[in-house]
Order: sequence, then structure tokens, then C-alpha cells
Amino acid sequence: MNQKKNTVILVLFFSALLVIAVAPLIGMKLTPLGAVFDPAGAGIEGEIFWKLRVPRVAVSFLAGAALAISGMVFQAIFRNSLATPFTLGVSSGAALGAAAYIRFGLPAAVFGIPGTSVSAFGGALISILLVYGITRARKGFSTATMLLAGVAVSFFFSSLNLFIQYISDFTQTFRIIRWLMGGIEVAGFDSIWRLLPFVAIGTAFVVYLTNELNQFTTGEEIAASRGVNVVRVRRILFFAASLMVGGVVAVAGPIGFVGMMSPHICRIFVGPDHRYLTPATILFGGIFLTLSDTLARTVIAPAEIPVGVITALLGGPFFIWLLLGGATEKGIL
Repeated sequence: MNQKKNTVILVLFFSALLVIAVAPLIGMKLTPLGAVFDPAGAGIEGEIFWKLRVPRVAVSFLAGAALAISGMVFQAIFRNSLATPFTLGVSSGAALGAAAYIRFGLPAAVFGIPGTSVSAFGGALISILLVYGITRARKGFSTATMLLAGVAVSFFFSSLNLFIQYISDFTQTFRIIRWLMGGIEVAGFDSIWRLLPFVAIGTAFVVYLTNELNQFTTGEEIAASRGVNVVRVRRILFFAASLMVGGVVAVAGPIGFVGMMSPHICRIFVGPDHRYLTPATILFGGIFLTLSDTLARTVIAPAEIPVGVITALLGGPFFIWLLLGGATEKGIL
């Protein structure tokens, strides 16, 4: 059985390498290999490949992996298979930060980082701290309180976001709505270095706590009886996953359904054991969002579709499948 799970992870690993290698070559027309190995002599095609497509594929893979593993963590913590990376209001907080930046014209950049990204991450961080503070204000640090606090903060920030859109002019409203659709529109490698620390550190914490995640799925009382410091571990996982999501949303906007779909699909092949589910989810999430973004930038080229639209179109039917019992039949729910 374990050999089968290892084989699935190995297949995903080589599939990820293949996707990362091939996706940058795909555009309105295939990039010739000469532009890859001799960018200086290839002219504009070499510039497009190395300065636009390669960074975009790298960011999409990192973002997909971060959203997927964050969704896996929240599904384990809440023991709710429909939990997503945006359950705790991180997306709404980031959206409010970006909308405030667009409407009120805050500084264009901070330390070379675009103002939209800084404001979005600031909004996500405020959301995280609010949820944490509300949860701590109640006695203990219960999962139910955290979930309700996240829903309340999400609705409140969404209302403020609507208010900002209402008082904005046409151009500002269009920019806000376009950002809310989610999109990986990067140039150069700066976005990679801004996103990588969040993904690397958050993933390291999750990988280190995979055994504790397995205990969480049996219930908090049982996990505590087996020696797990439930409150401490939940707090660490909460911050690790939320900061990863905040980093992704700051760079690419809110991209839905990746964090819900990826863990479910991986459970079909490797089961619920997080020792195997974690690497499988990381790889599958990266592959899924990279392929979705490749489709988004090529299907109506030279224009492109926001990748959040693609993931929503794929995620909607998947969500319905879960609700109609397909997941129960597979033993996922």
C-alpha cells in the first residue's frame, strides 16, 4: 500500500518537472528552443521567455502549492472537507487592502514592492490578527470560535469592500473588480522572491507537524489524549497557513477552489495520511494552477482570462460533485 502511495508521489513529482519545463514554451506560438538556450540571439522571443513566461510559471506553481497545502491544513483543523484557504477571512482582508489602495491612492511602492501587494498583504495580516484576537478573547482557543470569527471578519471586510467600490469612480471600480478575479501577471523574478519566503516557511511548519495533523483528524480530544498540545499546534498551523495565503493573495489576488480541490483529489490516490497527502497536495496544487494559468493566457490569446475565472469554472462543478455525494462514495467526506 505504501509503495502505491510513493509511486503516486513520484509520478506527481516528475509531472511537476514536466509542467514547469513545458509551460513556459506555450503561448500564442511555441517558443523555439533557440530562445531558451540562446536568449541574447533570439531577440524578443528570448526576452518574453525568460522575463515573462518563466517567472509567471514559477509564481503560479508556488501559489498553487501554497493554496493547496493551506486548504489541506484548514480541512484537517476544522475537520470540514469544504474548508478553504479563505475560510478565515484572509481573502476579504486582502481584497479590502487592495481596494483601499486603488481608491485612495496610497504610495505607489514600498521598498520596490508594488503598493497593491503591500496593501493586500497588510489587509490579510489585519484579518489574521483580528480572527486570532477574537478567538483569544473567548475562553480557550476553540476551533468553532475561530471558524465563526473568520466568517464574521470576512463578512465585515466584504461589506467595507463594497462600500469602497460604491464611492469609487468607473476606472477604480474596474481595477478593483479585475483584481478580485485573481491573476498571475508578473514580469521579472521579483514576485518569486516576494512569495518564496512565505511558501517555504509555511510549508516547513506544515511538513514538520504532519503527525499532529493526522491526530487532528481523529478529533481534538483524542489528539490531546495522545500527547498533542492542541492549542499550540492549532495556533502554529493557523498562522503558517494564513500567512501563506496572505502572501499568495498579495501577489496574485484571491484565486479560489485550488485549496479545496487539490487535497480532495489527492486523498483519492494516497489516502488521508498526511505524511503522504502533504507532498502529493503540494505537487498537485502547483501543477493544477500552472496548467490553469497556461490555459488562461492562451485560450483567447492575445487577450487572457484571469486565472481565478478558470479555477472557478473548474471548481464549481467539483463543489457540486462533493455536495451530491461523489466524495462520500470515494471515502473523502
